[in-house]
Amino acid sequence: MKKNILFLLAACIIVSCTTKPKKPEQRSKFMKGFSTYYNTLFNAKDALNSEFTTRDKGHKDNFYAPYIPILTYEDQPLGSDLGQSAAFAENSMKMAEVSRGPSSGRTNPGMPPGMPGNQGNGVPGMPDEANQGKGATTLEIAEAKALKAINKYSVIKGGEEKNKQIFEAYMILVQSRIYQNKSLEALDALNYVFTHMKDDKRLPLARIYQGLAYDQLKDYHKAHEAFAKLEGEDINKNYAKLLSIYYSESLLDAGKKEEAAKELDRAFELNSNRKLKSRIAYLKGQVFENLGQNEKARESFMAAYKYANDFEFEVKSQIAIAKTYNGKGDYAGAKNYLEGISKKGTYASRKNEFYYALGLMANKSGKKEEAQQFFRKSLFEKVSDPQVRGLAYYEIGKDYLERNDYIGAGSYYDSALAVMTYEPSKVLLQDQSGNIKKISKNYYLIKKNDSILSLAKMSDAQKNDFFAKHIAKLKLKEEKDEIERKRAERSKGFDTGDYNANSMFANNTNAFEDFGVTTKGFYFNNTGTVSKGTSSFKQTWGDRALADNWRSSKKMSSIEDMKNEALGVTSAPNPRRFEPAFYIEQIPTDASKLSQLKKDRDTASLGLGVMYQNYFTNTPLATKTLYDLVDVQPEEKVMLQALYEIFSMNYEKTPQASDRAKQILLKDYPYTSYAEFARNPKNNSFVKSSEDVENEYKKAYALFESEKFGESRDIIDQTLLKYPKDALVPKLYLLNAFNAGKASGKEVMILQLEQVVLNYAKTPEGVKAKEMLNYLKSDLSFQPTDNKGNGIPQNPGVPNQPNNQNNILQNPGTSATDIQPQQSPMSPNQQKLNNKLQQQLKRANDNKPSSVPMKPQ
Repeated sequence: MKKNILFLLAACIIVSCTTKPKKPEQRSKFMKGFSTYYNTLFNAKDALNSEFTTRDKGHKDNFYAPYIPILTYEDQPLGSDLGQSAAFAENSMKMAEVSRGPSSGRTNPGMPPGMPGNQGNGVPGMPDEANQGKGATTLEIAEAKALKAINKYSVIKGGEEKNKQIFEAYMILVQSRIYQNKSLEALDALNYVFTHMKDDKRLPLARIYQGLAYDQLKDYHKAHEAFAKLEGEDINKNYAKLLSIYYSESLLDAGKKEEAAKELDRAFELNSNRKLKSRIAYLKGQVFENLGQNEKARESFMAAYKYANDFEFEVKSQIAIAKTYNGKGDYAGAKNYLEGISKKGTYASRKNEFYYALGLMANKSGKKEEAQQFFRKSLFEKVSDPQVRGLAYYEIGKDYLERNDYIGAGSYYDSALAVMTYEPSKVLLQDQSGNIKKISKNYYLIKKNDSILSLAKMSDAQKNDFFAKHIAKLKLKEEKDEIERKRAERSKGFDTGDYNANSMFANNTNAFEDFGVTTKGFYFNNTGTVSKGTSSFKQTWGDRALADNWRSSKKMSSIEDMKNEALGVTSAPNPRRFEPAFYIEQIPTDASKLSQLKKDRDTASLGLGVMYQNYFTNTPLATKTLYDLVDVQPEEKVMLQALYEIFSMNYEKTPQASDRAKQILLKDYPYTSYAEFARNPKNNSFVKSSEDVENEYKKAYALFESEKFGESRDIIDQTLLKYPKDALVPKLYLLNAFNAGKASGKEVMILQLEQVVLNYAKTPEGVKAKEMLNYLKSDLSFQPTDNKGNGIPQNPGVPNQPNNQNNILQNPGTSATDIQPQQSPMSPNQQKLNNKLQQQLKRANDNKPSSVPMKPQ
């Protein structure tokens, strides 16, 4: 037995030693998976992790954008791991030492179309190992390594991928491409996963990335279809967490705010991580705020503050809570709380932001003066967020605007623009600032001209009394200025350095730190430090001219001077400034100058009213301004436009405010296009007349009055041919009918009036033409006459039909000018008709619009 056993053992050893080694393709799936991870795939994952770490360090939330992202780069999935693995980050250096293993050197036959196999040491179109440090981005390296791992270690049998680590490689490949905005390439890689890894339990993650790629392509329908399908399936809880986050953000991208809010509720419930819950709650608050649901928004911001584990998030959440305060809660308690924490520890460095939040709350509580005090306090604190500083300036400027102090508002808006960092806010504010400057120009022109016109109406005694009071105030002001000047003179020469803790130079270790140091050189010799210092200075102070006392805000201190300049009040002292006669002599007395002042004032008032409506949608103020203009009886052109603007901005929402304008239009200007619009404001055919057509109409009417009917008709025909759809077309046809009545007689006129009635029945011209037709057909019968007024017998068998134009034109020997009514030209009936024609046409012409308004859309 012993011999037999020894023989068998020896035989086994010999056979085992002579067995051929397996080819690389015949290695076990376990060894394939092991080699995949501990070779190329690990490097791909490490590169992706490095990119996320770099981006996370540079990430800073923009709380002024409409929405913040929920996941920071620290929380992004890494391959198939949900959330970056701390262990992976800590052990990456150790694991990098693991042997990369031998390369099989073969091309994988199971790769999808467009995915190249391994050729040499690299992948076509991607950096190889030798060139990875020469210009390739980290994401490109991650993509190349993932492709290399797929090429080397993919195991396809029966159309299925047997190496489970290849799924990880594809997830890294997809992520690398998505973060390079190569969504179509990412979808191409995912199609391979769906085809060859149908039974992988991690497939829902690939579906999530599919929805994310479609969202990046703005194909929201397919993105939401993919997300919604996953929500209906029983998937891993971790995948459900990620799905709810990406789905809610995709809904926001598509503008579906209500649906996004519901999905965010689901995400908040699924995620237990405090940081994610805080960010989800903050985003949900932003969504509710955009939907105008301030109560729900405030609750969400309070939840964001409750779960916040980041100081910045705590501060911004508090500001958001104050922003959505409804004014009905415990204002005193909230105020004491914010004031209290603003003085404690690290929070003290954000005191300017807390004062801004307190100002917002005070505004919501109706405490306007207290709010302005808080906003001004915010300006005196050290800047922790330039955007908040800009918003504080904006709130102060808005208060000036509400008090119609446009110079002050414009100054603070300019200061806000100088320090704001969020570009969309700056663009909007820049537009508002420009609008305010336009309003300011009109507003102060009106005030100046009103003052001059009021003074011009005063008696000599009233003028003397008025300027005596002005001189008394001027003397008092100059006395105060002199006292201040002397006080400043006595203080001159003393140390005036800025040692305030809130100064921009306080605790600033970087300011001029290299001054006089030979290793760094003189501060102003270094263009980099000068550029940085200039940028920092402008961000804090804005543009400042080189002058003494530059730290006092130039804009703030010169508001009064700017107002005086706008009103035409000179600041330079005049030797005669204490004499009433000095001012009285400057008041214009010429009627034409006073008339021009009134005309300029009225035009500016019209523009001011329109700007109130167009720039700030302040309909009540616009309506009041325009009615004030109507009350001073401006010229007809301005009056019509003012009445039209009042009616058009009020007739739908506040018809009672538009009723007076409508009645004036219908009573005093019944035949204008403005009156027609007041009768039927929803008429789609209402259009604007051009200035050229109006000028042509005036020429044609002037020729009609000069009895040059042919020339008038020629101008009308040319105008109608050139402007067939102008608002004055009905009026031109009506004038042509009067030309025909004068030149060709009653019957031709009747024909043309009937055409006006047929084509323009609802216009004032159509109504007038119908009235004239009724008069002409009932009052008189016409018959051709010769030059002396004698009747011309008609051809036998042809009835005397007033509307038969051929009957008139076929009379031999009769020119168009010879055709007259049956009575003699000077008969009472003839005179009556001529007078009627003249009166009607004159009335229609006098009431023509000098400019016809455009119907509001």
